[in-house]
Amino acid sequence: MEFDADLSACAAIIERADPLRFRASMAAPVSARRVLFPLYAFNIEVARAPWVTQETMIAEMRLQWWRDVCDEIANSGVVRRHEVATPLALAISPEDAVLLDALAAARRWDIYRDAFEDAAHFDAYIDQTAGHLMWVAARSLGPAEETTVRDAAYGAGVAAWLHAIPQLVEQGRVPLLDGTDAGVVALAQKARARLRQARANRGKISKAARPAMYSAGAADKVLSAAIAAPGRVGAGELPPMNDFALSWRALSGRW
Repeated sequence: MEFDADLSACAAIIERADPLRFRASMAAPVSARRVLFPLYAFNIEVARAPWVTQETMIAEMRLQWWRDVCDEIANSGVVRRHEVATPLALAISPEDAVLLDALAAARRWDIYRDAFEDAAHFDAYIDQTAGHLMWVAARSLGPAEETTVRDAAYGAGVAAWLHAIPQLVEQGRVPLLDGTDAGVVALAQKARARLRQARANRGKISKAARPAMYSAGAADKVLSAAIAAPGRVGAGELPPMNDFALSWRALSGRW
């Protein structure tokens, strides 16, 4: 596989902004990086779009730009020239682009200061962000059972969300429906149960699709820490998300 300037640019974006997924990508076969690099770079660009400005209209426009990219890919049209959009169009299907559009749409929550309406709204946010990303990655690499992928993504997504709680609160957001210790424990227990169910169903993820799952590797440790000491969430004292043996997971497939 030849890495052109666009794929190299995507790799640099991920290395700077998302060390966990960068390491996960580097642990994957070289051929898989053609999918993972542009997909994860897209996720970074979308995730930071709501935060680069205090002007809600500008943030909406930035997200809409990426939604327009997804629409171009979904409709098999001419995709705008861009170091992330161009390789993304080569890596995913039109059906995948529809899911990525929903991912970008879900990120509109980040622009405003409204709380989640209920547990269903929160779960939908995690599924449309972490879930859609992992599912598109997995099915673009090889055969995978969707429920297993989404269970793992929910666990990983909630773990990452708990890590982000102090920053979200500092930015004036209301990130949890129930921020009490009991509420944090209940959420972490639910997420860990889904993650462990996914791990019990590892056999439903083909070897080719496994690299999409590597980024879930540290989630169990984070969720268990939140369950044991929920006060660590608000204090920003959870274990790091990027501290796990990727080489061993890549060799064993035991994400």
